[in-house]
Amino acid sequence: MNERVLGIGGVFFRSEQPDELARWYGEHLGVDPDPDFTGKTFTAQDGDQTVWALFPADTTYFGTGEQQLMVNYRVRDLDAMLAQLEAAGVTVDPRVEDSMFGRFGWATDPDGNRFELWEPR
Repeated sequence: MNERVLGIGGVFFRSEQPDELARWYGEHLGVDPDPDFTGKTFTAQDGDQTVWALFPADTTYFGTGEQQLMVNYRVRDLDAMLAQLEAAGVTVDPRVEDSMFGRFGWATDPDGNRFELWEPR
């Protein structure tokens, strides 16, 4: 094998209301969509990392059994982001996990997608 994947080029998921969901992500997570499509291009900073991981089919880590993937968003201040989401009425998991990789928290978007927030160490 000569060629290898260099990293994650994007994360894509379906929505019954992509324009509204894009606005929600802009309002609550600061993911302001690019003007040409309902998405955002992030430019990596020095030291940024992207994790690719497989989980067992029966994992509850993603929430419900119907959700096949979960997006992890890197944040600067996990506590501030979770408080901001809670204040806006977003469903936030009360559990925060500390690990050798950093701190993790979770919330759910209006389409019912559980997502993870990660404050790296």
